[in-house]
Amino acid sequence: MAFIVNDQCIKCKYMDCIEVCPVDCFYEGENMLVIHPDQCTDCGACEPECPAQAIEEENPTNKHWLELNRKYSTMWPNITKNRGALSDAQSYKGMEGKFEKYFSDKPGQGNS
Repeated sequence: MAFIVNDQCIKCKYMDCIEVCPVDCFYEGENMLVIHPDQCTDCGACEPECPAQAIEEENPTNKHWLELNRKYSTMWPNITKNRGALSDAQSYKGMEGKFEKYFSDKPGQGNS
């Protein structure tokens, strides 16, 4: 089982998790990160690093997030460098309903 990123990452995009990933399986969207579930080795190093608690282990109740992570990890650029969270991340941390309000399918800048 892999780890996945859920909607708590949206509009926060803390990047602490990227630094501890041994297989570089994070991909960057405009306002969130995703994990490529086929590349994730299930080491769990990323989960405690996320201040927004946006990383969780794949399970039957989060299948929607597993599919979203799978889809966008093939479309967005790989990210291995921590550039810090979005400037207003703290004001969105813990907010409910972020996917419906703020999700963007646009790619991020990756390592460039």
